Amino acid sequence: MLLHGNGADESNIFPLGDLFPADATIAAPRGPIASEGGFRWYAAHDVGRPMAASLAESIARLETWLDAQRATAGGVWLVGFSAGAVMAGSLALRAPQRYAGIAMMHGPLPFDAGLPLERDRLAHAEMFYGYGSADAMIPAELMQRSIAWLREESGANAVIREYRAAHEIPLAEARDLARWYASLT
Repeated sequence: MLLHGNGADESNIFPLGDLFPADATIAAPRGPIASEGGFRWYAAHDVGRPMAASLAESIARLETWLDAQRATAGGVWLVGFSAGAVMAGSLALRAPQRYAGIAMMHGPLPFDAGLPLERDRLAHAEMFYGYGSADAMIPAELMQRSIAWLREESGANAVIREYRAAHEIPLAEARDLARWYASLT
């Protein structure tokens, strides 16, 4: 499941589907809140800091949609960019066993948004975390806090990569994402 960022929609993220095998089912739902000429997943206090109630509504909406698709536990892969990465991380924190792998690109974990972040919360989860060294959109403190938690506390099998990039998915990151996925399937 591909999750777009703020001010975008599914058409902005759907091209990432080309990185996956032809027999993979690709879904790219649209965030429920019209915003910035596109859509967003949740209301926020600030960039990377979702409001807990709004985030919970979007998590429930996506989980209900997955249930309706009869998505099997452990059979769904999450790939999110920016606010979509926040959503991917949120879904994983809520029910880590439900997802085969979680890729978060250029977005932080949802700290202070009411989700469990205890040690080993993502034990054995497969994670890909990509971020840009020149990303001026996401506060550096949130990115560094996310990296530290993934490395030191999450329990996840986390692949963490820094790219010489701004708030975008460079070709090297797309290739690394595809390799990461292929190594696990």
